Amino acid sequence: MRFVLASQSPARLAVLRSAGLDPSVVVSGVDEDAVAASLIDPAPVELVRALAVAKAEAVFEALVGSHEGSADIVIVGCDSMLSIGGEMVGKPITPEAARERWASMAGKTGELLTGHAIIRVENGEKTKETSGTEGTTVRFGTPSPEEIDAYIASGEPLQVAGGFTLDGLGGWFVDGIDGDPSSVIGISLPLTRRLLSEVGVSVVDLWGRPAS
Repeated sequence: MRFVLASQSPARLAVLRSAGLDPSVVVSGVDEDAVAASLIDPAPVELVRALAVAKAEAVFEALVGSHEGSADIVIVGCDSMLSIGGEMVGKPITPEAARERWASMAGKTGELLTGHAIIRVENGEKTKETSGTEGTTVRFGTPSPEEIDAYIASGEPLQVAGGFTLDGLGGWFVDGIDGDPSSVIGISLPLTRRLLSEVGVSVVDLWGRPAS
């Protein structure tokens, strides 16, 4: 069985590899803003779940349209956003947005929400699908203005949900978490294991299997 990660995130890929998997990576290309705009006042957990489902579905459609779609495949799509101060925030993208983000969340607590969606494909046909969410509380430190300037200059916070990482330079500015650390990095191992089980796949059967 081929395990496909519908994400270009190096952090997600690293988490899976360190946990014994070596997935193929197929980027979904989903327009996240368009998906969000199609929803009517979604709750935060509904938003991250919908985005994860859209990414998994897009990769499924891409694979079934190619010779690769005839294989037995399991696809996982992911999305993460930070809920803080009543607002859902994604990737800052620009240094200015990252600086505003850190000014608002330093010394505070937020919830990193991760949505996962899994599609199982057998003999080229979608046979099962499921999705779920995970929430982890993040307690942010209070870095100095000089530290924030250096962090933003590194470029790391611009392309990650919430404008911080746990497993990189941003880890210096996180005082602690309550919940699943792998979820904060990008892909929740406990949630992924449960969802795989729901589509009839045991994660231990995927350990050590190279991507094809």
